[in-house]
Parts: sequence; C-alpha cells; structure tokens
Amino acid sequence: MIKEFKEFALRGNVMDLAIGIIIGAAFSGLVNSVVNDLFMPLVGSLIGDMDFSNLYVPLSSEVPSGLALEEARKLGAVFAWGNFITVLLNFLILALIIFMIIKGMNRLMRKKAAAPDVPPAPTKEEVLLTEMRDALRQIASR
Repeated sequence: MIKEFKEFALRGNVMDLAIGIIIGAAFSGLVNSVVNDLFMPLVGSLIGDMDFSNLYVPLSSEVPSGLALEEARKLGAVFAWGNFITVLLNFLILALIIFMIIKGMNRLMRKKAAAPDVPPAPTKEEVLLTEMRDALRQIASR
C-alpha cells in the first residue's frame, strides 16, 4: 500500500498539480498587490476616497458612517460595495493575466506545430543499403 501511494504521489500530474497550486497562491498575492497597491489607489483618488475597499452603505442604524469596513461589520449589517468592486477587479485582472499567458503559450505552440519537421537526408550507408535491398528484391522476384 505504501508503494502504491508513493507511485501515486510521485506521478508527474500530481506533482504538476502541487506546483500549480503553490505558484497560484504566490500569483494571487502578486495580483492582490497590483490591485490593492497600484490600481485601487488610482481609482480611489478619482472618486475622492483613498481606501476604495472601505466604501459601504450602512444597513443598520447602529453603524455610523466613516468607520473602516471591518469595524462597521462588527456593529451591524453593511452593503460593502467597495469591497466587492475590489474583489471583482482582482478577479478580472487575474483572468486577464492568465488569458495573456495562455494566449502567448498557444502562439508559441502554433509556431512550433507550424514548422514542418524535415526529415534528415539519408546517409550514404542508408542509400547503399536501400539499393542493395531493392536489388535483392528484383533477384528474388525472378
């Protein structure tokens, strides 16, 4: 049973999946940083609020406006539309980056597939052996 598990765990596709998950987690952090540290401050400055993810509408009278989103959630229900927009932008940027990577990979694969594989010319020995084979066939067919 241990041998079977070892064969399963060390099979190529399982290892590829594990590597993909690790890289995906790191990539997620990178995309979150791009969105939260680079993109959202620009969007926030356009609408006059530097912290876009903290925009919400209080749905409870116990939630005063102006609090950070996490503090407002502790006091009552809030309609956190700014946080939703932040998460949506994270997703769209991630999807765009993945699309661009796959598009580039597909372009490279098409170039590789489009280049015809030209078989190498036969060597002198192969030509001689082919002539000998053909001559033997002619003798045998008489």
